[in-house]
Parts: sequence; structure tokens; C-alpha cells
Amino acid sequence: MKKFMYLAVAALALNLAACGSSSKKSESAADTVAVSSAQAKYVEDILDSAESNVGKEVTLKGFITHTCKHSGRRCFVVGKDQQTSIRVEAKGEIGGFNRELIGSEVIIKGVLRENKLSKEYIDQMEEAVNEKKAGGESAESCESEMQNITAMRRWMKENNKDSYSVYYIDGMNYEVVEE
Repeated sequence: MKKFMYLAVAALALNLAACGSSSKKSESAADTVAVSSAQAKYVEDILDSAESNVGKEVTLKGFITHTCKHSGRRCFVVGKDQQTSIRVEAKGEIGGFNRELIGSEVIIKGVLRENKLSKEYIDQMEEAVNEKKAGGESAESCESEMQNITAMRRWMKENNKDSYSVYYIDGMNYEVVEE
């Protein structure tokens, strides 16, 4: 019986120690984000210099407008203009983004990434939209997709590029900005 009591007390002590170190870890993660909040930039500012910052750590400040309801593995954040948005993938210390975050102002630390859409890929997108339209898909959704494709092509022509870049952030940690 004494051995059992000793094991129970030892297990309880280990659990308490683990809980103590766990809360310290989350506090230090929050401190990391808070320290860099002074360097946080809105979506528009990050995208203005995106080409030269791909692969580098950035600190984003903005409002969450959408979280993926099935997995919570990504969210969309808008900047101060409430027009420009960027996708954030849950990586690092972020397990996911819950639905309650929608409308919240957040600071997210992560790495800026780029996905280049080639001219050929955009041509394939257009073919797929035309097939959907011919198959009876909603004219409104097809028209919206065609407007996006047209805008991408126009941007490529105006900027003399052979691809269209879509930027996103691999989020490593975040905090909600308290009012």
C-alpha cells in the first residue's frame, strides 16, 4: 500500500510540474508575439514589399474575416483598408483558427510564402470555368471567376510578368489584440 501511495504522490507531482512548465511555455510564446507587435504591419504594407520578403519572417496585424470551418487550418485576414486580404496557414505553435476569432484583431507572426500561377495554369483555369459554364453552373460564379482571371492577365501584362503571384503566410504564432 505504501508503494501505491508513493507512486500516486509522485504522479501527482509530475502532473503539477508539467502543468507549471506548460503555462510558462504559452506565456513565453505570447511574449514573443507581444514584443514584435510594434513591428506589425497591415496586409497592404506586407504586400507592398512582398516580392523582396518571400521566405522571411513577417508580423501581420489585421482582422480575421474567415476561418476554414472544417479543419481550422487557415484563416483570411484583412488590413486597415478592409479590402486587401491574405491567407494565413496554421503552422508552428498554431493548432488551428477557431470560428470565434472571426472579427477579432490579431497579430500573427509567420513566414511569407509565394505561389506563382503560370500563364499556362491561368489558361487551364479559364478552360475549367468555360466547361462549368457550359455544364450549367451558376452564371454569377463563373462570371466572378472570369473577372479574377482577366484581372490576373491584366496585371501580368501591365507588369511585364509571365506569372501571377499569390502571397500567403505560414503562421507560427498569434495573439488576439485586446481593446
